[in-house]
Amino acid sequence: MATIADARVRVRVRVRVRVPSPVAGRVSDMSERTALHTAVERLAGRLRALPQRRLRAGAAAEGLELARWLARQAQLLEFPGREPYDMPDDGIFVVGDQLAVAGHELAAVADRDPGRAEGVLVEALRRLAVTAKAVG
Repeated sequence: MATIADARVRVRVRVRVRVPSPVAGRVSDMSERTALHTAVERLAGRLRALPQRRLRAGAAAEGLELARWLARQAQLLEFPGREPYDMPDDGIFVVGDQLAVAGHELAAVADRDPGRAEGVLVEALRRLAVTAKAVG
């Protein structure tokens, strides 16, 4: 008699996230913040898993560019009167972490002031989709 502890089970789950449309009045499955969080985690995980060859071929540069934009937008929302700091280039192997931190920071700032952040979140989701397609 085999128990569950004896068996090796591999489960593959596919999560489908409907990204909110920038069209006014359109209903979506989830909030922009939740969609941003999910998309950032997915792309950051993909960047962390890429081999060095692909990171050097441009995936790291694409991810860093997006992380810098997300961080800049978060700072502009959080501190409107202050010039945002630039995110440093700490190397190709940390770009996934930089993207995750910047995306989560933007989501946290958007949670505090949803009215001002709505347009930024829609643009962030669009840029995440474009970067995800470019990274592959």
